[in-house]
Amino acid sequence: MTLPMNAVSTHRRLSAGDAPRGWLAIPAKPHTTRSLTIVIPPLRTMLLAVLALVMAVYAAEAQGTVAIRDLLIENQGAPVRLVGYGIVTGLSGTGDLTTSGRRSAHTVQSVASLLRRFDINVPPQLLGTRNVAAVLVTAEVSPWLRGGGRFDVQVSSVGDARSLRGGVLWMTPLIAEVGGEAFATAQGAMILDDPPQTGRRRTITIEGSGRIPSGGVLEGDLPKPNVRASSRLLLRQPDIGTATRIATVVDSAIGAGTARVEDPGAVSITLADSTAAQTLARINELRVAPIRPARIVIDSRQGTVVAGGDLTVGPGVVSVGGITVSIGDARADTSQQSPSGALAIRAGSKVQDLVAVLQSVQTPALMIAQIFEALRQAGAISAEVIAR
Repeated sequence: MTLPMNAVSTHRRLSAGDAPRGWLAIPAKPHTTRSLTIVIPPLRTMLLAVLALVMAVYAAEAQGTVAIRDLLIENQGAPVRLVGYGIVTGLSGTGDLTTSGRRSAHTVQSVASLLRRFDINVPPQLLGTRNVAAVLVTAEVSPWLRGGGRFDVQVSSVGDARSLRGGVLWMTPLIAEVGGEAFATAQGAMILDDPPQTGRRRTITIEGSGRIPSGGVLEGDLPKPNVRASSRLLLRQPDIGTATRIATVVDSAIGAGTARVEDPGAVSITLADSTAAQTLARINELRVAPIRPARIVIDSRQGTVVAGGDLTVGPGVVSVGGITVSIGDARADTSQQSPSGALAIRAGSKVQDLVAVLQSVQTPALMIAQIFEALRQAGAISAEVIAR
């Protein structure tokens, strides 16, 4: 198509809708859009920043410091233990046995007493309560919990019920001591863990205990500990060294003379009554490096050994089950194991090195526990050994 001659000299661009008949519309030149440039740090800079953060966290953990609150008894007060006697209803024939000449008298009496509260009198000999089980309800409650607060309760059978699954606990008063007033009540649907899977073989599982999350309700305030008594830091694991370090850290942060070591399990704190709560909260967040005792835990039945990473073994020779372990000047060498099962390891080696040597020759776990028990008796281990 050819443009008219008078259209050549025009400088005005027309859109397709404005172009006269016979004219060719020339598209307008699109506007140029400015781009936004985002500056991204080099990958090397980002990696260095992440590495610095990781090293900072690792350095903090390497110091072995923990918050003081993690070393103390929770809530600065002993929990109040509550107990009650009740019945679980709604069982599918798995409750206490009351037929065939065998009767759970306490279960029958409990059901009869429950019915009498609703003006229903039924002779006990006519009651068949296979869907009911007598239970004991227990719980631990913080002394600082207020009225209306909820807590978990544990339920366990006191009769011959085969299973409490599917049952509901009837409202049960909870007391702190026999003959005392009821501080709380408990009720709700039972929750039991699923039985272990044993393959195709069917096994009979006795499910005589369960729990009710938030099944307990505190009816009123509990007796509160003495405010001054709460100004004592009670260690979960008493140790005179850890108690001394806690007192030192508190004095340096709060002021000299604030903390005083009473014994390995308690540190007394002198506080002003007006700021006692705030100061205790600050003390709980202070960090201290506790003294971790050298300890080896041996479970002879399961054959497990749990030990700290810095424990060492001293010179000695023990023989258990055909394996002789010699701890002296020689290096650990399992490549030349003798037919008699003799193993050699250098004195001063760490406990995990000895465990690795024993595992390298496929020593049974139970025998490893027996070897450590023999080393303890021989005095080759200078640590507290707990055998169970």
